Amino acid sequence: MNKLQFITIILFAALAAACGSSIDTTTLSADEHFAYAMSLYDDEDYEDALAEFQAILLQYPANPVNDDAQYYLGMTYFQRGQYLLSAYEFSKLIRDIPASPFVVDAQFMLAESYYQLSPPYQLDQVYTKKAIEEFQAFIDFFPTDERVDDVELKINELNKKLAEKQYSAAVIYEKMEYDNAAIDYYNKVIETYHDTEFAPMAYYNRIKLLLSNDREEEALRDMRSYLSRYPDDKNTTEIQSLYDEIVLAEK
Repeated sequence: MNKLQFITIILFAALAAACGSSIDTTTLSADEHFAYAMSLYDDEDYEDALAEFQAILLQYPANPVNDDAQYYLGMTYFQRGQYLLSAYEFSKLIRDIPASPFVVDAQFMLAESYYQLSPPYQLDQVYTKKAIEEFQAFIDFFPTDERVDDVELKINELNKKLAEKQYSAAVIYEKMEYDNAAIDYYNKVIETYHDTEFAPMAYYNRIKLLLSNDREEEALRDMRSYLSRYPDDKNTTEIQSLYDEIVLAEK
């Protein structure tokens, strides 16, 4: 789109906003129709904006405004809190118009849509995992984007949620005296979410369970690993004392 066309669209958008619902879109060019739809979007008239963006996609499938309309259709759903629909529209743009300049933003917003759908840790975490997957794809494909630092923070936040879910399951199994299941779940936290605050907690509980089940060699192995990885953890002194006591007794 050249500068003259851009200015024309901006001027038309202002006129369309002033005229409200009196616009007859059947008389408009593709650029004018898109400008009208954007004026509705900017005025937060999302219901009408949805209808216009959808109409543009149907009426002008090969026009240069197509990817603009596709992106803002996704954004309109997002603004309405319809995150599954926004995720679908952003993924459609990425899949169908891979050369579009909107692909970078669409990938970010696809991940952001799933991020908004991520529930508290007690519930099913399928959308949390999807958000991590799409945020990681954003980093992989656009590593120099200015939003990468923010994306990494969100991935850490989501991984922490998954770790808490696994850790809580282990605690429940332990309370129910299903020690082997608890040990296995603590190990999943340790192996998969080693960089979260739940990993040293899982180590500590797993060590105690291993010792109470006479699995001393495994407990010693975990103690060495724990002491190496988390020298400043609040339970380090206790674990070090336990380790020294067992090693001394074996001599």
